[in-house]
Amino acid sequence: MAAVEVSGLTVRYGQLVAVHDVSFSAAAGQITAVLGPNGAGKTSTIEVCEGYRRATAGTVRVLGLDPATQQRLLSERMGVMLQEGGVYPSARVLDTVRHYCALYGKGVDPAALVQQVGLADRRTATWRRLSGGEKQRVSLALALAAAPEVAFLDEPTSGVDVNGRDTIRGIVRALADGGCAVVLATHELDEAERLADRVVIFDKGVVIADGTLAELRRGHDEIRFRSSPQLDTIALANSIGMVASRVGSDEYVIDAPPHPRLMAQLTAWLAEQGHPLTDMRAGAQRLEDVFRRLTADKPAADDPEADR
Repeated sequence: MAAVEVSGLTVRYGQLVAVHDVSFSAAAGQITAVLGPNGAGKTSTIEVCEGYRRATAGTVRVLGLDPATQQRLLSERMGVMLQEGGVYPSARVLDTVRHYCALYGKGVDPAALVQQVGLADRRTATWRRLSGGEKQRVSLALALAAAPEVAFLDEPTSGVDVNGRDTIRGIVRALADGGCAVVLATHELDEAERLADRVVIFDKGVVIADGTLAELRRGHDEIRFRSSPQLDTIALANSIGMVASRVGSDEYVIDAPPHPRLMAQLTAWLAEQGHPLTDMRAGAQRLEDVFRRLTADKPAADDPEADR
């Protein structure tokens, strides 16, 4: 049985249908990334899974429990990382983490947890004195205080510097490797691509894609390269028989598998025309490209709660 099972979930706000007949699951020992434009319904769905919002219809089970009626039992086994807020402004880092560890009573060492998230030198700082990235690390520590079997993490690396991101990625990966079911909600597609074992993409209140990265990329290979901004794409297409679309001032994409003959034709034409080849990547599309393809020309619903 999956750690998180969502079946036919619908969430309404008055006349607005924020989530419509959504179904997906998240397995223990895996990181499931939940993606979608603002207003796509992912936040409402996760809040139902956490027990903080009631479903209009459908069923949700987390660790076999109903979050709506068994939230207290679930909270003892669940870690939740909110994107912002939830901590008193004058609360100090170590004191706050210590308090959470005591509440959960799982034997987690608060000092070691603060060290793990890279805030040992900020352990006496108050919440109001922390940077946005440091607050994210504290929020992660609070979620880990539960020694969770399932963890819902909302934008865990938002506002975090490069080194801090590496630290958080390592923690999240280790959490899943230890058997926890991690549900990661993020707008950072690069983050999801680095971490996710499975991806669920929402758009306009429904799930439009659900699978591994390999499954979502299947059949959508490309050749992406950088060259001169003045590159004549029409002449290139006439030469190699494939259209190169400009996606930046000096970046181009050819929607085709990277066959050696095509790659040779491309590089030969660039050399003949005196154009540089400053970068090239060939193979499966990036998650960002998959996301754009699936959500293109599908504006998010006009939702008064922004990311509901």
